[in-house]
Amino acid sequence: MSTDLRGRPLVKELDLTPGEFRRLLDLAARLKAERATGTERQRLQGRTVALIFEKASTRTRCAFEVAAAHQGAATTCLDPSGSHLGHKESVRDTARVLGRLYDAVQFRGAAQETAEELAAHAGVPVYNGLTDDWHPTQMLADVLTMTEHCSRPLDRIAYAYLGDARSNMGNSYLVTGALLGMDVRIAAPGKLWPRDAVVARARELAATTGARITLTEDVGEGVRGTDFVATDVWVSMGEPPEVWDERIALLRPYAVTMDVLRATGNDEVRFLHCLPAFHDLGTAVARELHARHGLESLEVTDEVFESEHSVVFDEAENRMHTIKALLVATLAE
Repeated sequence: MSTDLRGRPLVKELDLTPGEFRRLLDLAARLKAERATGTERQRLQGRTVALIFEKASTRTRCAFEVAAAHQGAATTCLDPSGSHLGHKESVRDTARVLGRLYDAVQFRGAAQETAEELAAHAGVPVYNGLTDDWHPTQMLADVLTMTEHCSRPLDRIAYAYLGDARSNMGNSYLVTGALLGMDVRIAAPGKLWPRDAVVARARELAATTGARITLTEDVGEGVRGTDFVATDVWVSMGEPPEVWDERIALLRPYAVTMDVLRATGNDEVRFLHCLPAFHDLGTAVARELHARHGLESLEVTDEVFESEHSVVFDEAENRMHTIKALLVATLAE
């Protein structure tokens, strides 16, 4: 069950080679099967993991806690009021303290630089649970979900990401597809494409892996022939409320509707979303936006979200299985 990742950090997708990424997926699939059949063996007894959350979390926190518990490891959750990180104590000093007490550290917050600095000084594996630039644990879950819902090998799978692509998910979808030799499309307004440096790195990877990369403002071109259509919220955590008005004006044509799914030409197309999603009026934010804009959904319609095409809850569950694989691969003896 072991891989060659013992002691390694994962603070961005580019920390992994294509082979290492695939081996983590294989390990996650085996651990998931063990869990389903009641044959799971604990490999992390006595291990401890610190979970630092500068940003709110449902799936990331629960996935790490449950994955660790299944494998016999203990976790400590540190929210913004639970540590001095970056306020009364430097990131470097916090890293050196936690590295003496814990076997691994997870960080979920704004700055990629914080994750990188923790990894540089902790002396134990550091995992990026989300930053403004990258979301590698989400991409492991997303690609595992793709393998479960499409029988073709990864290098023959096509997917499109619609919406705000100048974001952690836009960056991560682009680079992950390039890393794994996939057909990856970004359909978004040009001003919301990933940064030039990210696109350039993806194209460099594609030249070695055979990936196909498309950036377009045309939704039809972006989704045509794809196996998966993905999106994310239009305003990321931490951005000011007034950004909503600008993003809604820009991104309404990129909402995932049934017409968008039909435009793929694939009756078996599947819909992905890292969640939470604004697909109905079930949240306070959605109701506020409905009062201002009259919209009953934003980045995806409820019709799509609740349809047979949607695999978002398989995807959410797979956060736990892939994070478990990451813990085992980096911490197990």
